[in-house]
Amino acid sequence: MALTDTAGIFRFHKEQIRLYGQDHVGALGWEDYEGQQVRFSVLADIADLNHHSVLDVGCGHGDLRAYLGERYPHLRYFGVEQIPDLLNIAIQKYSHLPETLFFQGDFEQAELPVTDYILLSGALNYYNTDPLFVLRMIEKLYNNCRRGFGFNLLSYAWPPDGLIVSYKPEFITEYCKRLSANVVFRNNYRENDYTIFMYH
Repeated sequence: MALTDTAGIFRFHKEQIRLYGQDHVGALGWEDYEGQQVRFSVLADIADLNHHSVLDVGCGHGDLRAYLGERYPHLRYFGVEQIPDLLNIAIQKYSHLPETLFFQGDFEQAELPVTDYILLSGALNYYNTDPLFVLRMIEKLYNNCRRGFGFNLLSYAWPPDGLIVSYKPEFITEYCKRLSANVVFRNNYRENDYTIFMYH
């Protein structure tokens, strides 16, 4: 990720933290807690995650760890986050949980642990100067897991030239089908939002 792209993301979250407070869901850029939980619910449907390892990419405050733990108490969880202020909250809230490890890194550059599943909620919604960034990351993360990759994107974002961007579902789905013979598309849970599962 280019330095200008990273700097823009850091500035965005610094302002969100100033507006909402470090531990508020607004610091992550979510509109509300309910929206975050709905997205988590859909991602958690990727498979029975008990006795499997999961990498949460762009984990923010680590709240997906808590959600998954309610449904799948026997999972091994890794969370990667590049923004220290967000990562510190995740560590404070959830690092005491069993089979849980958080680490700092830019998921484009970092050497990621190979896990059974990778989940990503919101981390691909930022503008990037590389128009192929989202496709490169989908391929990288899909190839970094053994069983399946689940992620969500926006189908509409306003303003259209802002930091938060959208992608046409048809375009992204078609690309995913080039990589995986088993792709599941879901958009029946929240307006302007969709989730894709890619299985090996």
